[in-house]
Order: sequence, then structure tokens, then C-alpha cells
Amino acid sequence: ESRAANASNKEINIQWYIPPLAKPSIYTETKVLLLYAYNTKPVKISNIKTFSSMSIFSGHLWIPLARIVSLREKLSDLKQQVEMLMQNSKSLSSASESISFLEQSETLKIISSKNPKMNVEKVHLDEKTEEMAKRCLSEVKALLSVVPALSLPLTEIPFDVTLQSIASLEDMFDPANGCIITEESLFNWIISLFH
Repeated sequence: ESRAANASNKEINIQWYIPPLAKPSIYTETKVLLLYAYNTKPVKISNIKTFSSMSIFSGHLWIPLARIVSLREKLSDLKQQVEMLMQNSKSLSSASESISFLEQSETLKIISSKNPKMNVEKVHLDEKTEEMAKRCLSEVKALLSVVPALSLPLTEIPFDVTLQSIASLEDMFDPANGCIITEESLFNWIISLFH
């Protein structure tokens, strides 16, 4: 069955549209169009002419390209930091179980090659990484909020930080590609920003 006709329990589909480059004025910045659609219940469309659902929503936002590029770089840095924290955590736990780092790396390679999904284990953040995450997420909030000027910086992280959630956010702000987000706590936070 087609992905276009079916959707899981909760998912957000993100697509970017970069308009053909018209000569921008020196007073305007280049903007791209974020197109989103999400469902809050499973969806199965068998006949488009008779389909109607109260659990499907869509919208769009014009966002400055420079801010998207900047945010994506920050999210990439955050993802690397989370990966390092996870590796350090695994190294500490494996050391206590007297497994060598090399054996652990080989085991992780085997696991990751068998399971293409990223780690959904909650990551304990150190102070530096937590502040980095709050800054990135405050910027995400400002970009996706209906009234960005009223968007206050975050004082706490609004969802469970996993490698998968950070990677999903990084993918979300890649204007060359679209993405689908299904992780529930991240999904709930993002749709709250669209309202």
C-alpha cells in the first residue's frame, strides 16, 4: 500500500520548497517555504473523493534560509555532542563490565548494521550539552511559532532527548530534503508550536 494513503498513529511530514531564485532586493532576505502535514490518529485513505478526517492538519511557514542553515549547523553540533555523551556513557558502563572499548565498538557496529533505526534511549545531558540543547530548541521554537516575537527562550527541554529526536530535528531543518517525525514527545512539542 502507498505511504501517501496511509499514516501511522502520529506523524509529521515535513517538506521544503525553495522558490526559483528571483533577484532579491537588498532589503529582503531569501526565504523558503516549510510545508507540513500531520495526523493525530492512524489514517487510511481508500477513496480520496469521499475522504474526510478531523485528525489531519496541514500548514506552511515562510522561514529565512540563513536562519535555517544556521540552526541546522547548531543541531548537527548538538547531535555530535549527544553521540559523544552516549559513547562516554557506554564506555563507562562497559568498563565496569570489563569489556574492552574495541569489542564494544565492534558490537555497536553489528547492532547498528542490523537495526537501521537510531538509538531511542533517553540521554542524560551534562550541563554544557543541556544549555546547548535549550539554545537550539529555543531557536526551533522561534522559527516555528506563529508569532516569533512572542517566543520566549526555553528554560527546560520540552521532550525526551534521544539521539533519534536530535537527528530528526536536524533532518527537519534540511531544506534539501523532507522528513517524517514519529517520536511521540518530539511530535507533541512540534505540533504545539504550529498552533
